[in-house]
Amino acid sequence: MNVAIREHSAVAIWKRTIEPEAAGLDAPEARALLRLKLSPQDLKRADALAAKARGGRLTTNEEQELDDCLAVGSALEFLKSKARTSLRRAGLID
Repeated sequence: MNVAIREHSAVAIWKRTIEPEAAGLDAPEARALLRLKLSPQDLKRADALAAKARGGRLTTNEEQELDDCLAVGSALEFLKSKARTSLRRAGLID
């Protein structure tokens, strides 16, 4: 999925910082990053907020909370992408 990212958003800043398309991690670092995931509590809360957003019923605070969840999730995916790129370039995964 290719999603447009606002140039000055937290997600864009994380992407520029992490540089997911660049390698640079050794195998143990990359594998450790691939094990990271959001907590079940945070996933459940994000799902509840997303459902509420689809119904158009989010408060301003909830909207910010959902944006924060999405930004953290995006940063985590950038880290995992960098980890996979590093392992792929080292010939450790296909």
